[in-house]
Amino acid sequence: MQGPQDRPLVLQWSTILHSPHDVSTLCHLFGKPFDGGKRMDHGSQQQQQQHPAMIRLYEVQREVQSLGPQVCTFSGLKNEREYRRLERELTRLLLEVDQVDTEGRADLQGARKRAAQEVEGLLRYLEENATHPSRLAIEELSREAQGLVEQGVVEPQRAGGTAEISDELVDAVQELILRLTQVKTGGRVPLRKARYRALTRLCAVQDVIEGRTRQQTLPLSEDTHVAVQRINQVMVQVSGARSQLVALLMGLSGRDSCAHLSRVLTELLVELDALDVSGNAAVRNYRKQVVEEINGLLKHLDLEGEGDDTRRYDLAQNDSIRQIEAVRGRVGQLRGEVLRHCGVGDLFRPKPELQSLLTHLDQVDTARNPCIREARRRAVLEVQAVITFLDLREALICRQPGSNEPPQHRAVWMVLGSLSDLQAQVLCFNGKRADKSYILLEELLTKQLLALDAVDPQGDEMTKVARKQAVKFAQNILSYLDMKTDEWEY
Repeated sequence: MQGPQDRPLVLQWSTILHSPHDVSTLCHLFGKPFDGGKRMDHGSQQQQQQHPAMIRLYEVQREVQSLGPQVCTFSGLKNEREYRRLERELTRLLLEVDQVDTEGRADLQGARKRAAQEVEGLLRYLEENATHPSRLAIEELSREAQGLVEQGVVEPQRAGGTAEISDELVDAVQELILRLTQVKTGGRVPLRKARYRALTRLCAVQDVIEGRTRQQTLPLSEDTHVAVQRINQVMVQVSGARSQLVALLMGLSGRDSCAHLSRVLTELLVELDALDVSGNAAVRNYRKQVVEEINGLLKHLDLEGEGDDTRRYDLAQNDSIRQIEAVRGRVGQLRGEVLRHCGVGDLFRPKPELQSLLTHLDQVDTARNPCIREARRRAVLEVQAVITFLDLREALICRQPGSNEPPQHRAVWMVLGSLSDLQAQVLCFNGKRADKSYILLEELLTKQLLALDAVDPQGDEMTKVARKQAVKFAQNILSYLDMKTDEWEY
């Protein structure tokens, strides 16, 4: 029976790696794993294990075994303290392996070589993930988000004022979230982890600043009740805590910590709970609103260790993703049926089922996970693309133009007929942006937009409305084509 030290390291690490890609990557990096000399044929295994060189290699193997999982889940950069620690430990082990005296024996030389390969493989894996283009892209987007939040939220608060959250800031944060979800990880656990940690913090910031824009709680007059003065004071503290929380989430607060802010907010809750507001419904409701605001901030203070939970960023077995994928699979079947019937001049109308799929997607729990949220959004767009295709086809079939129809209105409908044919090609397109068919579709759709731009409504309101809807329809087809080819991943 094999002892713990005899099992290949790569197989042991695979129990903590949830991505098959990472296991195969490690095997590729390390080559044939060091197995404590199981494959050696010179002399008995007991004699080899008793040899001082083999004993030392076993000791190195145990240390590598403890460092392996840390390396395989490290999601930081080269300038971080944890990276330097792991690099220092692995370099030390590599030097110790190199210093093992093999006494010229081929079996010991082979064991030492395999041990060195494992350590070198871990060093390469550590460096590759810390310098991977996707990891650098995540860091660049995080810094861009820091700049936005510091300028729009943190600096006004530090200056003693109140930050005015603009629509431009909210839109900019939303755009950064979308760009983060589109960063490719290639299935690597460290990259997934880094992307997830950046996304959760930015989504929390988005929730906080949007909550401020929706804030409806207004201070009551202190003459209303003796407790109102203290509640108003708490409101001021909550406003400061909100900006402090945003700074913490974006790494802009060097002195404070999430634990400290959590204690402060909890103490405010205790103080509010101790206030006697009996007999006054208005004050009681006011206190309730302040308590809800504090709880809304507290829910974002559990992000310190959330990124360490592999189940949060490895979504292969996530129930919500499975539901979304099941819906996408059914949409693909319905889309194929619709296109097949259109090809023979018939119109298959599965709109009730498509609407029920939209309802099902709306009920999928995203668990505040931005990647699941993006997956659901994309699935919704796939369903809506089929629905709009069916709607336009039905409108074209039912259209009965009169003899006095304005020529410009007829021109818009001619473009819509061309767009319907192009949308059918987009729906069945399954290539890449470099494909000639993609370039051709993009050019044809752009030509239809130019044709719509050339239509002169001549003051006819119906034509204006029809042209505007047709332009939006063409733009939606282009966006859908772009989405199908952006190679997004969970």
